[in-house]
Amino acid sequence: MAYNNHFFNPFRALSLLALLCLSFSTNTGEARRPFACDPNNNLTKGFKFCMVSAPVNARVADLIGRLTLQEKSMLLANNATALPRLGIQSYEWWSEALHGVSNAGSGTRFDGDFPGATSFPQVITTAASFNESLWELIGQVVSDEARAMYNGGAAGLTYWSPNVNVLRDPRWGRAQETPGEDPFMTSKYAASYVRGLQGNAKGNQLKVAACCKHYTAYDLDDWNGIDRYHFNAKVSKQDLEETYNVPFKGCVLEGKVASVMCSYNQVNGKPTCADPEILKNTIRGEWGLNGYIVSDCDSVGVLYDNQHYTETPEEAAADSIKAGLDLDCGPFLADHTEKAVKKGLITEKDVDNALANTLAVQMRLGMFDGEPSAQPFGNLGPKDVCSPAHQQLALEAAQQGIVLLKNRGGILPLSNRRHRTVAVIGPNSDVNVTMIGNYAGVPCEYTTPLQGIGRYSKTIHQQACTDVACNDNELFEAAEAAAQQADATVLVMGLDQSIETEMRDRTGLLLPGYQRELVYRVARASRGPTIMVLMSGGPVDVSFAKKDPRIGAILWAGFPGQAGGAAIADVLFGTTNPGGKLPMTWYPESYLAKVPMTNMNMRANPARGYPGRTYRFYRGPVVYPFGHGLTFTTFDVKLIQAPTQVSLPLSSAVNSTTLGASNALKLEHTNCNSLSLGVHINVKNTGTMDGTHTLLVYSTPPASGKGSAGNKRLVGFKKVHVSAGSDQRIVVGLQVCQHLSDVDEFGVRRIPLGQHQIQIGDDLKHAVSFNMRM
Repeated sequence: MAYNNHFFNPFRALSLLALLCLSFSTNTGEARRPFACDPNNNLTKGFKFCMVSAPVNARVADLIGRLTLQEKSMLLANNATALPRLGIQSYEWWSEALHGVSNAGSGTRFDGDFPGATSFPQVITTAASFNESLWELIGQVVSDEARAMYNGGAAGLTYWSPNVNVLRDPRWGRAQETPGEDPFMTSKYAASYVRGLQGNAKGNQLKVAACCKHYTAYDLDDWNGIDRYHFNAKVSKQDLEETYNVPFKGCVLEGKVASVMCSYNQVNGKPTCADPEILKNTIRGEWGLNGYIVSDCDSVGVLYDNQHYTETPEEAAADSIKAGLDLDCGPFLADHTEKAVKKGLITEKDVDNALANTLAVQMRLGMFDGEPSAQPFGNLGPKDVCSPAHQQLALEAAQQGIVLLKNRGGILPLSNRRHRTVAVIGPNSDVNVTMIGNYAGVPCEYTTPLQGIGRYSKTIHQQACTDVACNDNELFEAAEAAAQQADATVLVMGLDQSIETEMRDRTGLLLPGYQRELVYRVARASRGPTIMVLMSGGPVDVSFAKKDPRIGAILWAGFPGQAGGAAIADVLFGTTNPGGKLPMTWYPESYLAKVPMTNMNMRANPARGYPGRTYRFYRGPVVYPFGHGLTFTTFDVKLIQAPTQVSLPLSSAVNSTTLGASNALKLEHTNCNSLSLGVHINVKNTGTMDGTHTLLVYSTPPASGKGSAGNKRLVGFKKVHVSAGSDQRIVVGLQVCQHLSDVDEFGVRRIPLGQHQIQIGDDLKHAVSFNMRM
């Protein structure tokens, strides 16, 4: 079957956006009755909270003034009660949209006019594209489908997505949900996806309300008898500011997210959902959250029942609300807040403040504006879910996220003329549900790897292992026989949700069971080239396959979504030239013995044999490094222009006493708005095949910087499509205070003076000296 090349570029993006817009004028099917302020309800017509022309804060104040304390308490739960006397329906706040509208939350259902929704690749796969435009476009499509389902009565408008926790440890079962290990890239993903979800409605309006989770330092579910409900993450101020909080800050400041979710764990002895320093003071105070703060499900109950943080349930409810929590996923606040007020632990005004934040978001969503069909996005309906344009985008996202790890001697791409018969072998060779990962819904359709490869060549299929656990090798002989008959062999191996998922951290990084033996035996028996395709969320130690010359190529597909099999086949046969890069380090199995999951420190401690975490601080052997990824063509990257010196102007309030002997300048001591630099780069495609180059730009501060920053860290990235033989010039803009500052041991961000090194890709380096200008 013939396919067109699917490269993401601005022109294609505009065409696809036009196609998406064409699908908006559709029949919505059965209309949803108004959540509140029904124009046919004479009771509510005169209520100020129903007056669309009034300011949101005035409408919110009017509604709160009409509520009893008992009613207020019942509105603090995710399944908020109906208020018939005020014409307000019940509402389920909990919906999920991690990589497509999901049925993981209680607020969404698939049936009737909405049997499924577009299932995009799991986040870790989409992140490997390093494509901000793609991330935002996916968010836009997901929110189109969410609004359509809301209009049809099948979903809510508040989505507790995305997961923006930094992938600190390769064993974390929820690695698949995250954008990877780099806080800068994770922050950019978060802001892009949130913008796509929340839309560009007029003024303060929201298309849907996104939620960045799980705040903060949450990345352990169940390891060695320690679970997320009891874990106390001991985190330095430096690591909080430099790593763990960075994506959440990006969510609020850049993405303008409508909600943040606090996590189960404690941080430095305090439950995150009851800590005013990180909720009220940081999220709402320092960052200026315009929205609500919600607990992870039953988190308030956990801090009382599991962590025994308070003596009574009323104290737990009061501490959480006073800390800045506005909504409880669970019944705890609904059950105990009224009594907490009557006991004098909190005031009714505290409860009003929490409600003001949640009700304001509902009003920004148009839920108090009468008929949904008369509101913005009210014309979206069943035909806007699983549309051809949306499914095409799911395919393109999977193609962009696939990472070519190895391609010995240019074995790939395959040719359907030379490789007429392909043996497709392995436990993930004909899977569907595995491809979508967790927090997924019901996909529009599936294309498995076997089906995708079958569009190009005749296939001989042998699963060989009954599942990814691969507990025996009884079927391996049949797999060997298939490989002996075929012109090429594709082994589709890896993991699934039985190995890694929420509440299931991994115990090791190797392929499970007898998978390695299967790969070895089939590669030895194959008549033609052998290619291994890996499905997984977290990294896998495949050192054996990397070194084995009989395994010609290795692809990592993550969990590639509903169109994953088609995308894998398109890469294997060269219809798509891969351009993905690993968003996380692939460590050897030996790394785990040196790093307990409970150790939250990012920096290495050689004296204690602690090797550090992520490419920014780890110094040791890797299977594949962060940012690794090959293509079927070659690129020549040259630096065209970049400054060699940057002078930092001092603010008028700074004097020699203020500066002291520091070799780094605090951000408030200079004018950050005026400090930016452009790195001009030329990318030439020197090969014979059109391709997409993923340009990664790193910086390394001076060794004398107070933060002891360690290795290089990502400060910019660009995705550029370059035709064979042509070139493209791009500019990577760097904000000095944001991108080239460092964090000291007190959590204070400073700009180190001296020579900074800018690294473009793997090899190209450029020095920039920073000095003060009095």
